[in-house]
Order: sequence, then C-alpha cells, then structure tokens
Amino acid sequence: MTIRIGILGYGNLGRGIEASIQTCDDLELAAVFTRRDPSSISIKAKGVPVVSVSDIALWADKIDVLILCGGSATDLPAQTPEFAKLFNVVDSFDTHAKIPEHFSNVDAAARSGKKVALISAGWDPGMFSLIRLYANCILPNGKDYTFWGKGVSQGHSDAIRRIPGVKNAKQYTVPVQDAVDAVRSGSNPELSTRQKHLRDCYVVLEQGADPERVEQQIKTMPNYFADYDTTVHFITEDEFAKNHSGLAHGGFVFRTGSTGWNNEHKHVIEFSLKLDSNPEFTASVIVAYARAVARLSAEGQSGCRTVFDVAPAYLSPLSGEQLRAHLL
Repeated sequence: MTIRIGILGYGNLGRGIEASIQTCDDLELAAVFTRRDPSSISIKAKGVPVVSVSDIALWADKIDVLILCGGSATDLPAQTPEFAKLFNVVDSFDTHAKIPEHFSNVDAAARSGKKVALISAGWDPGMFSLIRLYANCILPNGKDYTFWGKGVSQGHSDAIRRIPGVKNAKQYTVPVQDAVDAVRSGSNPELSTRQKHLRDCYVVLEQGADPERVEQQIKTMPNYFADYDTTVHFITEDEFAKNHSGLAHGGFVFRTGSTGWNNEHKHVIEFSLKLDSNPEFTASVIVAYARAVARLSAEGQSGCRTVFDVAPAYLSPLSGEQLRAHLL
C-alpha cells in the first residue's frame, strides 16, 4: 500500500519533507497546502498540486497522513488540534515545557475525529527523547544530560522572527565545552540550564525598529531565552546572507550511572548527532513516523501518540522477517 502524504507549509521543513518522501518507495506526496497564494509556490515534485489551506478539508479522503510544518511558537498549538479532527497528522512541536498541554489538546481532537496524531517528532524531541528513555531504563541509578549544538535552532530562530521589528534572524545554540567535558568524564556534575548552553542570536531589523526593545524581548522570552546567557548581534541583510545561510545542528545525550552491589562500576552512555541540515534530518524522522501513523490508523487506533508509544518496527518499510534477518 502506498501511503499518501500531504504537507502543510512549504518552508525549510516542508522542503525537507518533500525531499525525504522521494527516497521512500512506499510513500507518495499527494499535495502541498499553503497559507500563501498557491501560484506563488514552486515545488520540485512533478505533478503534485499546491493547494490553498482554505480548501484542505476537500482532501480529507485523499490524504493518509498530513504533516504539519509550522512553527511551535504559534502555528502548531492551533493547527495540530484543528487538523487532527480531519486527518491523521504528524507535527514537530518542540517547546518541551508545553508538550503535556499540547498532547492533551491534540489527543482530544484526534479521538473526536477517530484519527491518529503523533506530536513532537524530530531529533529533540524525538530521537533524543528515545535515547533518554532507554538509558534511564538501563541505568536507573544515574543522571541525564543533554547538550544541543553548535547549530541553528529552527524553533528559536522562528520565535525571534515573530517579534515585531525583526526582518530575519538565526539563533545558534552553543554547548559550554567545560560542561560537556565534565559530563563525559563521568564526574556527574550539577549543571544549571545556564551553565550548559549559550545562545547567540543574529538579527536583521526592519527599518526604524528599536534594537534595545527587540533585544529585551529576546532575552526575556520564556521557554526560549530567559534561562540562558544570550547574546544578540544586529547585522545587515548582506552579512546575514553571507555568513548565516546554513542550517547545521547536532548535539549529545548522556546518561551517566553505576551498577553493582556497591555502585562500584561506572558507565557513560553517549549518543550524538552531527547534522549538515537540521530541517532535512528532522524531516527524515518525521517521514518515518508518518509511516507509523498510517499503520496505526489502518489498525483502527485513534488519539495522540509520541515517539515513546510507537514500536520501532512501525517506522521501517521492511517486514518483520527482513528486520530480524538484517538488523537484529
């Protein structure tokens, strides 16, 4: 069975989804939905329509999974519950502190529509979340550490761009190397949020915007910047285009712990990612979970899920026999 995918939003993540789908023989892109004028959008996939989001309900029986590519700050909290009533959906909601609330809202909507929704797919939340869970189960007597970067955070960059007066922005998350080294050594340091990461922001202002006001709004933004040492650099459009056009990212998950009758044996679990393109890698994770969502829906399930709730075999196009023979 070919799984028909719809994309809502054609920015960096949407383009990544489009590219990922074309590598999967069991998936096909059915349509791209946009809030912009559809005639202004040029996509790479041949023969795939670009449709106004105002007509999305007409596609309810033509889409197996709708992938939502909006931002976590304002788009997904509204869009995912709205569209989970009509479609099986996957999103990449990444505001960690608000995931429980988002899950509850999406679960109610998906159950009312008898659809399956999966939220917070990506690498963190997503793959890193799974590593944290596995590592906690394996080393119950231990501590967790997560470091992000150095790299561009799409969610944080999007949050800055929503500030009035900001024309463009990139935010780089930078691990504090001394903190990483201390964790890797197995010394189990106590680290505050501020001690683990720095946040560097590069901002192009609209003409006439007040830089002091914009900087204050960035540095005091809850869930994004308020708990970090944050530096704001105001730059020109030319400098932005020359030096800040990439979307690399990555990070580390650690679990340090001990085993034995007297906790005499120390262990460090470390998982790392080095990503050339944050949105393309995130898209690849999302597409795998879209496959899982389609399968769960075909089984008659409904409601919201996270990566914790999906067995790994659901992500793969391979059969159980193939997985056992080649990957186990």
